[in-house]
Amino acid sequence: MTQTQIPLETKPEPEKAHPEAWKWYHYFGYNIDHKVIGIQYLVTAFIFYLVGGLMAMAMRAELYTPDADFLDPNVYNSFLTNHGTIMIFLWIVPAAIGGFGNYLVPLMVGARDMAFPNLNAIAFWLNPVAGAFLIASLAFGGAQSGWTAYPPLSIITNNIGQTLWILCIVLVGTSSIMGALNFIVTILKMKVPSMKWEQLPLFCWAILATSVLALCSTPVLAAGLVLLLFDINFGTGFFKPEMGGDVVIYQHLFWFYSHPAVYLMILPIFGILSEVIPVHARKGIFGYKAIAYSSLAICLVGLFVWVHHMFTSGTPPWMRMFFTISTLIVAVPTGVKIFSWVATLWGGKIRYTSGMLFAIGLLAMFVMGGLSGVTMGTAPFDVHVHDSYYVVAHFHYVLFGGSVFGLYAGIYHWFPKMTGRMYNETWGRIHFVLTLIGTNLTFLPMHQLGLQGMPRRIAMYDPQFEAINHICTYGSIILGLSVIPFFINMVWSWMYGPKADGNPWGGLSLEWTTSSPPIIENWEVLPVVTYGPYDFGSKKTLAIRERFKLISQGSSKVKETGVPVSEAESSSFNDDSQN
Repeated sequence: MTQTQIPLETKPEPEKAHPEAWKWYHYFGYNIDHKVIGIQYLVTAFIFYLVGGLMAMAMRAELYTPDADFLDPNVYNSFLTNHGTIMIFLWIVPAAIGGFGNYLVPLMVGARDMAFPNLNAIAFWLNPVAGAFLIASLAFGGAQSGWTAYPPLSIITNNIGQTLWILCIVLVGTSSIMGALNFIVTILKMKVPSMKWEQLPLFCWAILATSVLALCSTPVLAAGLVLLLFDINFGTGFFKPEMGGDVVIYQHLFWFYSHPAVYLMILPIFGILSEVIPVHARKGIFGYKAIAYSSLAICLVGLFVWVHHMFTSGTPPWMRMFFTISTLIVAVPTGVKIFSWVATLWGGKIRYTSGMLFAIGLLAMFVMGGLSGVTMGTAPFDVHVHDSYYVVAHFHYVLFGGSVFGLYAGIYHWFPKMTGRMYNETWGRIHFVLTLIGTNLTFLPMHQLGLQGMPRRIAMYDPQFEAINHICTYGSIILGLSVIPFFINMVWSWMYGPKADGNPWGGLSLEWTTSSPPIIENWEVLPVVTYGPYDFGSKKTLAIRERFKLISQGSSKVKETGVPVSEAESSSFNDDSQN
């Protein structure tokens, strides 16, 4: 059904002029190695995550009371705009696609590197520049029109701050287009010849669907922002009603990208879950083809749901009906994935590692966000809760409870592969508990705030909402503190953690067939796919057990089957044989 791989002895590759391993200072400069670029993406995105999180905590401190007694309303507006922009464009998207995508895709398909290494490096370095523009905008008062930048508000407020905001998004979008092209070519053209399409890891399917979606939608956002830039700085009237422009056209251009952007953030996370759950459940993935094809279905249907963000913008009834139906349809392939993961967990030998805990937590959080999303996808209900805290609760359950939980799951799962060190499980579990409590305490009460009518994006509110806002602020403090054990665990473990072997979890996909961390060009000899990455407990894993048997006996025949398996791998396969 699927794949896995055993490196075979072939003609050695010609020697390359490179060091035996990258030094720490190589990660701070221009480097075309996909693994270095992946870690650069992850670390840079995490720094922006801290910045955006501090802004969120400042806003929650302001919302502790009904009056503007902590942040000036203008500062609150700029923090609101930059928080949303940072978390979406500089944290989740770069970490999920740029970070994990760059690090894992070549390893998973058996390639030495990405198809266009220099293009890959350039795509990364656009992100710090974009982030610098965004932070610099705060010196000029910041963009204050929200992360959607709707005109006419974005035209009549802070021109310099809004212009820097637009430049930031255009640079990030350019990086996204470059990366998407690179991923598509790498997956389609550089996978090892022995790997069949039904053997491609599900993470690669998710990245492929994400890249196609990015290529289709990102240029539309870029066009809308360039026109907005002209309106702000050069006196044009594309979105100025007094000059014959139409503000609703901007909303169409913005949301044609920005709703698929939800899938740009969540599809790679779905791919991470499809890799984490089978390995730590010690059970083959349920419904491989259904999960793979549902990613493509989300990619297609996701392009036809954007108008549900505009049900209150004078949308005609026939359009409301069409996009209500398309919004409900897009939930179907997502539900297929959820049921497949639950079926994979059912009856599995679950190991509750930190990565697995975050993966299971993601399932719960995403289902919660998905249920509220279905309600808002229906026009009659959406009209009543539009621009209320019900919307804030929904997208934070989807994006924080979904995407961020998934990023944490991926970091814990592949940390030994990336660093060659094992992390501390106790600190990882403390991190999970604090994150789970903080997430629900912060965002669950917001549903009630929205249903009672509290509008979002405001610094001052009616005193009747104060008690619930107290709970949300306490939750945000716990959520902020949850980052501390994670940060300490990662830094300490990277420097002093126990050394990890090539395959500490007993995974079957290609990245686990090389050393931890991988050598510069990934393998001495390119691997050959002989069995599936999700074939836990199947007859095909007999080859692995036989290989370990030869190793334990000191047989010279092991050279014929490539690198040895680890003790963790062998013990897990021995357990599988008893199923």
